[in-house]
Amino acid sequence: MSTPLKVNGATRLYGIVGDPVVQTRSPQVYCERFAAAGLNAVLVPMQVTVENFDKVMPALMGVSNLDGLLVTAPFKARMLPFAAQLGAAAACIGAVNALRREADASWSADMFDGEGFVRGLLSKGERLQGRRVLMFGAGGAGSAIACALAGAGVASIRIVNPDTDRTVKLVAALQIAFPACDIAEATGSKQGFDIIVNASPVGMKPGDGLPGDLGALTAEMLVADVVVSSTPTAFLQKAIDSGCRWANGHDMHSGQIEAIMGFFINPTLHSLAATP
Repeated sequence: MSTPLKVNGATRLYGIVGDPVVQTRSPQVYCERFAAAGLNAVLVPMQVTVENFDKVMPALMGVSNLDGLLVTAPFKARMLPFAAQLGAAAACIGAVNALRREADASWSADMFDGEGFVRGLLSKGERLQGRRVLMFGAGGAGSAIACALAGAGVASIRIVNPDTDRTVKLVAALQIAFPACDIAEATGSKQGFDIIVNASPVGMKPGDGLPGDLGALTAEMLVADVVVSSTPTAFLQKAIDSGCRWANGHDMHSGQIEAIMGFFINPTLHSLAATP
């Protein structure tokens, strides 16, 4: 039997901001983690409409007992100006998904989609050093994942994304940040890769197919999807049918929880030096 949640005047507040937020499991997950850590804190959903975002956020962040925020679609890039300090991933890709209030009342922020993704793969025993990556998607999650994979030592990343301008900007930023990694927009054959990542929204809706041409899949390949689903997406199902090793959105989410909890409650272990 679970312990009833106790909230009183000393309870510290955390929130998840998005539009919509009805689908998020974060309140349950983080409330349980706070309780397990012996903290008098709760995380609650905060639906903010796109139209009211710029008006609501300064007032919300002025609430004195609000210690942290998670940020989901469509606000990961729009949240950037509200942070006085940025972590390396956020500064590189121009988006954040977690903020914390510092002792001086300023706000620090970073992006954990990529770190969570890499942690999820490492927890399954995967090796990333020297691997060749084909990635679909260059949005907030895709940008963060490309950044984290480059930081983890992959040899190359090729990016498939319908918005060419966005892809070119991401590639340019990553090439500066990670000169040792061969990063470019994907062209031509989809052969020669040993990791394939779906960081696009394809698979979130029932009936979605593949995010693009995957090339020939072999049992030596790792196929990873960011979509959180109770059943395999078409992308993952093709990997499973081909005998590939695989990881799903739940693996990324689990890795991200550990990283964000550390960011929220152990600031000295996750110091931020970069600034907007």
